[in-house]
Amino acid sequence: MPHPSDWLVVHPSRWPWWQRWRRDPFVVQTLRSTAAATLSYVVALQLSAEPAPLTAPLTALLVVQVTLYSTLKTSLRRVTSVVVGVLIAIAFSALVGLTWWSLALVILASLVVGRFVRVEEFIPEVAISAMLVLGVTQVANTAWDRVLETLIGAVVGLLFNVVLVPPVWVDTAGDSIVDLARRMRRLLFDIGEELAEPARSSETGASPPPVERAVSRLHEARLLDNDVADVDAALRQAEDSLRLNPRVKEGVLHRIVLRTGLDTLEICAVVLRVLTRTLTDLAKERHGAALFRRETGEALQETVRHLADVLVSFAVLVTSHSSTGSERAEGHLGDELGAARAARDRAAGLLRSDAADDPDHWQLYGALLAEIDRVLDELDPDHRGRRLMEELDRHTRAREERRRRVTAFASRARRAS
Repeated sequence: MPHPSDWLVVHPSRWPWWQRWRRDPFVVQTLRSTAAATLSYVVALQLSAEPAPLTAPLTALLVVQVTLYSTLKTSLRRVTSVVVGVLIAIAFSALVGLTWWSLALVILASLVVGRFVRVEEFIPEVAISAMLVLGVTQVANTAWDRVLETLIGAVVGLLFNVVLVPPVWVDTAGDSIVDLARRMRRLLFDIGEELAEPARSSETGASPPPVERAVSRLHEARLLDNDVADVDAALRQAEDSLRLNPRVKEGVLHRIVLRTGLDTLEICAVVLRVLTRTLTDLAKERHGAALFRRETGEALQETVRHLADVLVSFAVLVTSHSSTGSERAEGHLGDELGAARAARDRAAGLLRSDAADDPDHWQLYGALLAEIDRVLDELDPDHRGRRLMEELDRHTRAREERRRRVTAFASRARRAS
């Protein structure tokens, strides 16, 4: 019989649903927002004169984000929008009452000022705050009560995320990057099957890959753009979770590694789309014949299969957190790249021979090899190393420039005082 305290520890094998839910941003956001909103309402009941200070939990719901950086940014914008709206309402209430034309002027002024103070998605909140305050009799009391409740909700939401630091979503973004690479791998394997399709002959009775199948692969390659957008959203969330997070020591490096990795896969996705378009054009010109001779098709199939494995190895490398895992992934990536280049060279020799017998399609053969070479170059570790150094240098220069501006501003402020 296990000790009762043993059940306080979450064991992955015992509660697999917990391991799944704690990695789901929706579940985490729902629980955190509910707790923060309830807590802010309890605090507002003690500090506000309003019998039902619902602005506080509303603000907490808006400002509590899945990352600390997003929470801080949203809190500042939310408080700014409410204060600006209240000030506009106070100014109008001192000059005119509530009429249809004064309401129109308040809304117009609020939206324009909200644009200038850069509260982004909270621009309508400026007008909402102004209208709510303008529509009551005791303008001053209601105005400052609304500001107080907003501050309570923002402070509670911010402290909630400071005390209970949100999760770091690097693993979630890494899983998305690996999933994208695996989808590209499946597409390349399907392309390889079509490349090795035998020609139609009376002996074999085999059917060549129809144009419809090539068009279908082109459509799948175009859909990769949507997958890249989804991964980009997950990566932006991970980048925000690394900012201002006390649990992360090398947040900048993590962000750059993941971002450059996704950029590389995005380039590869574009090249794959061009590659499938090249094969579609070739299939249309073949008019039902096989795309390549059997030996050439098998060499190209071997090439794209190695290329598919290179993509997954690259994704594993950029998402690996340990030095041991990175070294193992880099070694596997190097082996796959070597095999892919050897298969590519063999296919290039066969395509060169085919082009001599079929000069009408030499440009498509050359385009196919160029697209394969582009993917191999993008996934090469040396190329990636240079890209990482460039991004790190750019980030260092930008940080030094910001520091220089702050120092110059502080110096001017001291001289002025």
